[in-house]
Formats: sequence, C-alpha cells, structure tokens
Amino acid sequence: MAARHGLTVSGARPSLPQYVRQLWGRRHFILAFSQAKVAAQYSQAKLGQLWQVATPLLNAAVYFFIFGLLLGARKGIPSDIYVPFLVTGVFVFTFTQTSVLSGVRAISGNLGLVRALHFPRASLPVSFALQQLQQLLFSMIVLVVVVVAFGSMPTWSWLLVAPALLLQFVFNTGLALIFARLGSRTPDLAQLMPFVLRTWMYASGVMFSIPAMLADKNVPTWLADVLQWNPAAVYMDLVRFAMIDDYGSSYLPPHVWVFGLGWALLAGGIGFIYFWKAEETYGRG
Repeated sequence: MAARHGLTVSGARPSLPQYVRQLWGRRHFILAFSQAKVAAQYSQAKLGQLWQVATPLLNAAVYFFIFGLLLGARKGIPSDIYVPFLVTGVFVFTFTQTSVLSGVRAISGNLGLVRALHFPRASLPVSFALQQLQQLLFSMIVLVVVVVAFGSMPTWSWLLVAPALLLQFVFNTGLALIFARLGSRTPDLAQLMPFVLRTWMYASGVMFSIPAMLADKNVPTWLADVLQWNPAAVYMDLVRFAMIDDYGSSYLPPHVWVFGLGWALLAGGIGFIYFWKAEETYGRG
C-alpha cells in the first residue's frame, strides 16, 4: 500500500547522486551554520575572535621555546626562516587537527538537531570543516605578517597557497566525515583522538625538517619517505614552499603536488561514501 500511494520510508538513505543534490541544496545552511559556530566559539571571552589567531600563535611560541631553543630542532633550517617555518606548520596542522576533532563530535554533539530535523547529515561535518577553514583564513593574516617580518616578500608563488589550502580542505572534510560516523557510534573516540593527533603532529615535521632530522639517523629510507609523504607534512610543505623564500624545492619530497591531490581525492571520496552509507543510522538508538 505504501508503494501504491507513493509513500516512502522516513529517513531512508537516498541514492548517492540524490544525496549529493540534497547536500548542495543545503549549501546556504552549511555556510550559515559554520559562520554561526565561528561567531559563537569565543563569544564568552573578552578578546573574542582574537583567540582564533592567538591560540595557534601561542602554541607556536611554546614549540619554538621547547623545540627550537632547548632541543635544537632547527637543524637543517636557516635560523632566519625557522620562525616562519614553525608558525606555518602550526597553523596548517591546526587546520587538520581541529577539523578532525570537530568531526568526531559533529553528530554525537548535535543529536537534538539531528533528531528534530530532516536534512542530509553530511551537512554537519562539512560545516565544521568549513568553520575551521574560516578560522585558518583569520590566522593567515598573522602568518603573512610573520613571514614578511622575517624577510619573505609577497611574490607570485604566494598564489599557490590557495590550491594547497583547497586540497587540504577537501582532505580535512573527508576525515571529518569518517570520524563523524565513527564518533556517532563511539562517543569515547572524542577522548582518544587528541592523543592520536598529537602523535601525528610530532611525526609530521611541524617543528623540524623531516629529511634534515633523519639525515644522520639509522632510519630506513622507506620510513623517511612515509613521514614526508604523510598528508599533514605534504600540505605544510606546500604552504611553506609557497610563502617562504628560502624554503626551496630541495626541502620537498618528489611529486609533492601529486601526493597533495591524491590525498585530497582519496580522503574526500572515501569519507563521503563511508558517511553516506550510514545515513539512516544517525540519531537513532
């Protein structure tokens, strides 16, 4: 009778093309939701939105003191570009880190909204990734000031920052979708992820040059390649190469743009399909 009268199962998963169309139809909601989250995040703090920039900048200052001054992590990096190198790494990695952490809680932290309204659930992790992109763009203002202060003047290569961050945004969105599904069924994952991400940060060359640090170590070549080709290191290298004059191609792994594109397509495609597969289950149980 339901089929005869044109009735459908409430909350049934649509086909993938239909799901993409539904998500595109909610694009205004996604943008407005991300902007509202950005505005509300520091609304109770006296400095307000300045914390979007101050937090990663303070982290960079701490890492400079510990790793740059005390532990000698500047090895292989000219002293006059180490600060821009470090600040760029912190800002770019923070973009991925916060996107993943927001994605873990995208469904489990918004169950009231998920259960009250019918909309493509992917809207939530996508909007959280977009929120982190907006915060990064605020931080880029400070990054430009730091880079210029240490002698790197704007050149045409700075335009490469746009495609690099676009690829990273697609990659981050894919991860946010993956962890949104995982976090919807296992809320404890939100407590574990900070430790995983901290380990990833230390292995990605945020505070040091991976090839320079491993040059005199008895490390297998394949391990050094894996560390350089991991997506966090790839996107940091692309932005550093674009903005820092003395950070030349010798610091980059071979085919770095190919890896950047590959990671974005792989994570974005797998993440979207993986999340869509469980569309019917979100907010239930």
